[in-house]
Amino acid sequence: MTTDQLFLRDAYLRDFDAAVVDVDTEGRRVALDRTAFYPTGGGQPHDTGTVANLPVTDVRKDGGAVWHTLGGDDALPSAGDSVHGEIDWGRRHALMRTHTALHVLCGVIWNEWGKAVTGGNMEPLSARMDFEFDPLPEGFGPTVEERVNAELAAARTVEVSFLPRGTALADSDLIRTKVSLIPESVREIRVVDIVGLDRQADGGTHVRSTDEVGRIVVVKTESKGKGNKRIRLRVVDR
Repeated sequence: MTTDQLFLRDAYLRDFDAAVVDVDTEGRRVALDRTAFYPTGGGQPHDTGTVANLPVTDVRKDGGAVWHTLGGDDALPSAGDSVHGEIDWGRRHALMRTHTALHVLCGVIWNEWGKAVTGGNMEPLSARMDFEFDPLPEGFGPTVEERVNAELAAARTVEVSFLPRGTALADSDLIRTKVSLIPESVREIRVVDIVGLDRQADGGTHVRSTDEVGRIVVVKTESKGKGNKRIRLRVVDR
């Protein structure tokens, strides 16, 4: 079965109705026919919230199905039941702001220095991202913080579109990681475009405009080996 991942087209959807299609009683997990919950992946952690008034403690994708681990002591819903889901919007929006900030960082570094991403991870309002610098340019931290914040303040529109896999992979600018992380099974590629700055294949959730992010503070830059330099940042209000 395949779960319709509603967040791919509407990251601002906070609640939804769905049908339970499978239940893992031992793992206290349910798979739904549709969901607004983002499953852990691509460096972005899963959403939290509630399904059938039970707390969602983990969300994972297994093949085409999205499984929701439910806490609490109440009985799980059964296959075929209709349930209501609600996202923890504070956490989701913080992750949206953070993810968009990282794309702006990628755009600035790609456009200014032509360096690819080698890894990254985020939590709400904090993140790290690694690039293939060797070494970092002098005064890099303050310089990149200033340039990223200028782009955030520019209120660039963030657009989402979908392309056939062959078309997307033929465009080298769309894959900004050192190695493409898109599984072979994915036949349609989702593209996130920060208009005029950065355009990447990406499955995560984002805000509609860069000024919704706020601003960033570069907390630390560090070396993680030859050709691999790490930038740690926080997202803060303006």
